[in-house]
Amino acid sequence: METTRIGIIGCGTISGAYLSIAKEWHILEVDAVADLVPDRARERAEEFEVRRVMTVDALLADDDLDIVVNLTIPNAHYEVALAALEAGKAVYNEKPLTIDRDEGAALVAKASSSGCLLGGAPDTFLGGGIQTCRKLIDDGWIGEPVAASAFMMGHGHESWHPDPAFYYKLGGGPMFDMGPYYLTALVNLLGPVTRVTGMARTTFPQRTITSEPKYGEIIDVEVPTHVAGVMEFASGAVGTITTSFDVWGGRLPFIEIYGTEGSLAVPNPNTFGGPVLIKGGSRGGDWQEVPLSHPNQENSRSIGVADMAYAQRSGRAHRANGELTYHVLDLMHAFHDAQQATGFVEITSTCQRPAALPVGLLPGHLDP
Repeated sequence: METTRIGIIGCGTISGAYLSIAKEWHILEVDAVADLVPDRARERAEEFEVRRVMTVDALLADDDLDIVVNLTIPNAHYEVALAALEAGKAVYNEKPLTIDRDEGAALVAKASSSGCLLGGAPDTFLGGGIQTCRKLIDDGWIGEPVAASAFMMGHGHESWHPDPAFYYKLGGGPMFDMGPYYLTALVNLLGPVTRVTGMARTTFPQRTITSEPKYGEIIDVEVPTHVAGVMEFASGAVGTITTSFDVWGGRLPFIEIYGTEGSLAVPNPNTFGGPVLIKGGSRGGDWQEVPLSHPNQENSRSIGVADMAYAQRSGRAHRANGELTYHVLDLMHAFHDAQQATGFVEITSTCQRPAALPVGLLPGHLDP
């Protein structure tokens, strides 16, 4: 198979996962890397045997590259993605699609007018765990979905991340950091959302870094750090979501889907595997673990890029697409907006449920 050549912009922490796992997809070839800090790009290129180290401008202008993978910090996502689209390249952003809602919409419009593909993380919903849940729902194992709940409860990143300040600035906070995993999984399982309401607060106005190398530095918190929301799905299902950097722990599920014929426990949407548990009304008994029906159960970050590459070849829709990633961005903003609106916020964006992956795929392949 002729490979699709990709260039990665942004060689920070997350780039290691993309660079190592992209090699497992037969359709992908990482051909170039770039970073505003040239030494960081050179280190990644040496570590993962990438052929070329380039400047950002040179990478965007290179006609040999088919897809730009944008792993820059969130407030640079729009600028880099727009430049890639203007250069006639498909672009895949790390999450979130952008920080600003209008900029996200502008990227979707630009991709449509230019005929270039746009998409973004997370792609964990393409892993074996959530794809198994999708098949169970589609095959009617829990009947008609009527409700869902989702929880991401923790105390933030300042105790372990080497540079955690941006998690507490515009574009950060628990909803923008972790919400994309949960909301993308929910939209994949239940479809788009039509309206939301929510409340939010900032519990600690300052955070003290206890990780190295910035131990002892103080972070001024500029975003809500506990966000609770309610969603009405177009399908009629009702969902709740809570994301927090303000609690010391919880004993709550990651995601559960409740149907007319049973309940489904969805695995951590920040992972690709299981376990998947089901409890059926007609089947009775306690929760039962379900064998996973799909591969890609280990860390498969870059599966969304591979799916985009297949879509480029065949003309089919890719799953982690711009409409989905923008809808999730719109929802995250809407939960924050609802705090000010003190009521429901109507969601004007929408998207199609991504197509489920077929069963029986060979390792390293996404199309039969």
